Amino acid sequence: MPRGRRRPPGLEKEGGTEGGSGAVLSSSFLLTRQRVCPPSCHGGLGTEVCSGSVLASYLRDKDNARQEYTKLVSSLISAESAGRKKDTSPGESGHGGYETLIVTTDNNITKIMFNRPEKKNAINHKMYREIINALQEAAKDDSTIAVFTGNGDYYTSGNDLNNFSNVQPSEMKKMAKDAAELLKEFVGSFIDFPKPLIAVVNGPAVGISVTLLGLFDVVYASDRATFHTPFSQLGQSPEGCSSYLFPKIMGSAKANEILLFNKKLTASEACALGLVNEVFPDSTFQKEVWARLKAYASLPKNSLAVSKQLLRNIEKEKLHAVNSQECEVLTERWLSDECLNALVTFFQRKSKL
Repeated sequence: MPRGRRRPPGLEKEGGTEGGSGAVLSSSFLLTRQRVCPPSCHGGLGTEVCSGSVLASYLRDKDNARQEYTKLVSSLISAESAGRKKDTSPGESGHGGYETLIVTTDNNITKIMFNRPEKKNAINHKMYREIINALQEAAKDDSTIAVFTGNGDYYTSGNDLNNFSNVQPSEMKKMAKDAAELLKEFVGSFIDFPKPLIAVVNGPAVGISVTLLGLFDVVYASDRATFHTPFSQLGQSPEGCSSYLFPKIMGSAKANEILLFNKKLTASEACALGLVNEVFPDSTFQKEVWARLKAYASLPKNSLAVSKQLLRNIEKEKLHAVNSQECEVLTERWLSDECLNALVTFFQRKSKL
């Protein structure tokens, strides 16, 4: 039985199994619902149920006991099913309906966790759409801040290149157009998000998960995190408004190294360039960061939102224009021979592993 949920009265644990076939009614529970003859009844036999009205009363009570038993077992089954669907700590509210994310709200913080650890949290089409939905929900809920992080060793390995697999040549143009529209909406949801948005980078970050960091309000990183944008290596081009924000954040020379020449940054290098606010030892990363986030979430909600909008509105129109331009260029890139050849090379190399 999951933590934080109390066992209904009269239900006992049997054989080390909870809630399933091992759940039985305790003897005390059953005895209170049976009407057995006293020793003086029926000539002192005391082992049979009384007849007549007493028997009718017994049968009614027995039926009631059976109904209560059924209700108890049904409630246990429902509770166990709920426990399997989400694994949240007491006081933490889970948001259902997500396959690639774990979304919870606790202490005025909505946490959006990339949840494809077996794929290094690579972002497939499903995850793109679910992140858009999660941000829309977080914008309307009672939380004060929203936080992104990854489940497992990776923050996220970026775009899942399997998004480009199994596409017929005749469908390439439509694929590129649809992907660009999805990407534009995806990045736009970060541009427009009204509350403070914080990245808790728990491990390596690749591609779009790096370029988006310029749109976050605060970025904290574990000292084992790395930041890599291998766009030219894959015949592609920058996105996430990074072509505009990275030069502003770190200067053109450093931005060129990262966006043009695929330079991978350590957490300390990313911090020195202004892409990351602070780096923490991995051993204390979660404890230190979440203590700080809880303090942030206790600040006046409306004041934070209004202040963020003052900062963001100055450039919101510009950011949307940059996003549109980047998506247009990427549409062309995805249809180019350079990109297609790079993807073929990637999948060939992957098949040999």
